[in-house]
Amino acid sequence: MAFLSGIKKNLNRAGTSIRQKTGGTDKTLDNEFEEELERFKALEKKSEKLSKQSKQYIDATRAITASQIRLVQAMEKMYGDAAFSNPALAEYKRAIESLDEEAKNSLDSAYLKAVIEPLARYVSYFPEVNEAIKRRNKKLLDYDAQRSKVRKLIDKPSEDPQRLPRAEQEANMARELYENLNTILINDLPKVIDLRVPYLDPVFEAMVKSQLRFSQMGYEKLEGIRHQFPPEQDRDGRVDDVLQQMRQLSICGNF
Repeated sequence: MAFLSGIKKNLNRAGTSIRQKTGGTDKTLDNEFEEELERFKALEKKSEKLSKQSKQYIDATRAITASQIRLVQAMEKMYGDAAFSNPALAEYKRAIESLDEEAKNSLDSAYLKAVIEPLARYVSYFPEVNEAIKRRNKKLLDYDAQRSKVRKLIDKPSEDPQRLPRAEQEANMARELYENLNTILINDLPKVIDLRVPYLDPVFEAMVKSQLRFSQMGYEKLEGIRHQFPPEQDRDGRVDDVLQQMRQLSICGNF
């Protein structure tokens, strides 16, 4: 019976909603609630985007180290047998592999725990709020339907003198249920929005520290092989010298 009663209520609410859209019955407007609802929906959208971006960041850091490994592998193939006589290449490869391993073993888990998981838990809270909003909207439809019945009985009195008092009583009960939920949401939705700041503060701190640690690790690994290379000002001259030797080969300009 409860199941059938639920179906009947949903059908009645659907009918009320349709009649409201066509102007066939009264519709209660609550600008204060609508304003808070709009702010909440904006927060929900931004939160989901932030959670998504936090996951994409860790994917991007993994992609950086994976790309560095592929790059050094391609460099090794380009060097061929000469790679064995280049200690800088071997040291660079070890540094990048070490960075990739440390990032996976320490940074990834810390970032997951301090950034991704808290944001995911925050986003998972919104469906509960949306369920409360749906219940409020259903109670509002019930109230508007009862209010419409009262107005119709006033406009066209029934032969049964008890119908109007019963309808008014039902309308008052429906109004009370609606107003209770509506008041809770109007009071609590701004609190939900305001609480985003103290919730986000430690997440933001952890995010920045994670990025700093990743950058420091990369710097430390690469700084360790700086001694393998000559001063930077000599680099362009070496490249130009080799290019000049290539241009002087007989194959250039003879075909």
